[in-house]
Amino acid sequence: MTDGAKEGTFLVTDADDGAAVLRDVTDGQVHTLSDNPGISEGEILVATVAPEPPMEVTWTVEELTSQRTVPVEESPEPPTKQAREIAADQPVGEMTRQERAGEGELHVITVPDEQTEQATADVLGDEATLTQAAKLGVDRVEVRAADGVVSVRYLPD
Repeated sequence: MTDGAKEGTFLVTDADDGAAVLRDVTDGQVHTLSDNPGISEGEILVATVAPEPPMEVTWTVEELTSQRTVPVEESPEPPTKQAREIAADQPVGEMTRQERAGEGELHVITVPDEQTEQATADVLGDEATLTQAAKLGVDRVEVRAADGVVSVRYLPD
């Protein structure tokens, strides 16, 4: 590994033919790549990146261990009984994180009833949702909603 190289899990936040931008999902550090090694926005990479000499302001991918996408989808199903019970015990505007019995996590967000649709859209389009999926190492994210409750299920395959 080159001096200054960094191994980690990264979210591709921007990509075009000539360059890409990665954000480390653990520490939030942003790495601008001087070229695009065949990655697309929204992908999750496990890789080793290194600063490019001589100025070390851009980075290059030294080793790409894995490259994947994690679908974030809205489910037509309502939140589970467990999610509804959690929501009933928390104030509007709060979020509870709970580990799942197997792999993954459950986030329950309470919102004003009239803002449920907008809150759901916000979760579906938020980079933070993908960042959390990358941190947890899950394969998919399922968002369920009902009046005043948005549940985000980070799930294994």
